[in-house]
Amino acid sequence: MLSPQRIERLRSLLLEQQASLQQQMVGLDYASQGGNVGLSNHMAEDATSAFDQAAAVSLRRGYGATLEQVGQALHRMDAGQYGACERCRNEIDFARLKAVPHAMLCLACQRLVER
Repeated sequence: MLSPQRIERLRSLLLEQQASLQQQMVGLDYASQGGNVGLSNHMAEDATSAFDQAAAVSLRRGYGATLEQVGQALHRMDAGQYGACERCRNEIDFARLKAVPHAMLCLACQRLVER
């Protein structure tokens, strides 16, 4: 079982990650709203604008999904369920949680799910 000190350390990591993701999403708002696609005189400029806009939308989706996972991890932490694998209920290794603090599965179950 995770010690209270480790839980607080991981909570700090999750909160830092949450703030960083929110900041990155705000930065992408402008790029994903770019309404200048098709308004330039060159097809290459339009293609670049369209690519940039699509990339920003894709990044925003990924950041949003990770932000949701971080929120769920914080909720599990508050509920006293953090650190237990959602699939097998075994404890998730602290090294894995340090690397991926929002992990919901232990490494063995993650491997099975990815197959």
